[in-house]
Amino acid sequence: MREIIMYQSNGEDELFVEQSVAQLPQISADTVTATVEIDASHTYQEMDGFGASFTDSAAYLIHQVLDEEQRTEVMSKLFDPQDGIGLSFLRNPMGASDYARTVYSYNDLPENETDPGLSGFSIAHDEADIIPLLQQALKLNPEIKLMASPWSAPGWMKTSGSMITGQLKPEHYQVYADYFVRYIQDFAAHGLPTYAVTAQNEPLYEPQHYPGMLMLPEEQLEFIRDYLKPSFRKNGIEAKILCYDHNWDRPDYPLTVLEEAEAEVDGVAWHWYGGAPAAQSEVLAAYPGKEVHFTEGSGGEWIPPFEQAFSNVMRTGIEILRNHSKSFVLWNMALDEQNGPTVPGFGKSTCRGVVTVNQQTRELTYTLDYYALAHFSKVIRPKALRLASAASNEQVRSVAFRNSDGSVAAVLFNDGDTQENVTVKLQGEEVLTFSMAPKSAVSLKVDGSRE
Repeated sequence: MREIIMYQSNGEDELFVEQSVAQLPQISADTVTATVEIDASHTYQEMDGFGASFTDSAAYLIHQVLDEEQRTEVMSKLFDPQDGIGLSFLRNPMGASDYARTVYSYNDLPENETDPGLSGFSIAHDEADIIPLLQQALKLNPEIKLMASPWSAPGWMKTSGSMITGQLKPEHYQVYADYFVRYIQDFAAHGLPTYAVTAQNEPLYEPQHYPGMLMLPEEQLEFIRDYLKPSFRKNGIEAKILCYDHNWDRPDYPLTVLEEAEAEVDGVAWHWYGGAPAAQSEVLAAYPGKEVHFTEGSGGEWIPPFEQAFSNVMRTGIEILRNHSKSFVLWNMALDEQNGPTVPGFGKSTCRGVVTVNQQTRELTYTLDYYALAHFSKVIRPKALRLASAASNEQVRSVAFRNSDGSVAAVLFNDGDTQENVTVKLQGEEVLTFSMAPKSAVSLKVDGSRE
């Protein structure tokens, strides 16, 4: 018999519970309503991992508001592959995002001053909370990959003179490329290697109330091709460069960048706030050698009821992976009871963190995003290869991988309104049959060896 580990979520009070396969009720073959066939002979992308972001807000809450015992617990539950869910991909904002206590870059200057030599460059801000947590995460899980994305260049490099609104001035393209180099070098000096960067978070959105920077595709391709990639080469930096970093509804943006800067771009980063995951496959079909990454999706109060919100992460996560993504990264690792902190003037926040840290009571709670990520991250490990999988019933969504230890992982979600009796088959051989309630999730890890 193969050894099988099974986790199931059947609603708010039963999230990511390990099930005893031996004690599952027997289901007769004639009552099976869905068969999921996993075909290990067809393989797709190699997985880098699952995770979220240590924004300034998230890092502050975990590092300063929680006590040492709570911090040890939450870091273990987030990153330890055995005792926790083994998150393995972290996206770090380069400077302030909307989820920061202040607006800051790594080279802030008084109005009308410039610093083309970056003599004032410093990552001291991140040394307080972000870097210690990244170091702790890497100790718990050495397979973690770190990526970096700026919300804005320092204000003095921009047309607005501010980190809020504006575009990068052409005369500062080189100094901004140098800024990336310094960031990567300084993080490396803390034992934190940068796996990948994006040139700009959400380059088509110019928020009026938090740091952001408009960067049209023609600007981005020129910045990457003529400044960022040459600066990486000159300084021996091997970090991947991902373009776009925005929603599925504008595949024309990465296609424009890749048309002119294909050699300098390693892949495309995507967000889920518009469009559909099929855009990932559309761009990959045009540029088959490029990587696909999903770098930001936040849950929040705009999908208030628990069930729809959990379903959204499970359903969309499976589709993101079926559309060739090597990563699945949610947004804030932690937020407080007010969905903050946010930058001054931001207004009401509706986002949800992977954990909630109550600043008044210091209570720590794990949100539905934690348990949804667990369904993926616990069983699909870094370097896993996606396998072909298909369900006979369209209500049952599935994605499957073969881990580097030979085990096969499958994540299933019953997207229908009726119970389904599901048989999972691997290379035509039955592995397990079980019942799935409506809107329930199941994760399986099947031992690669057979007695």
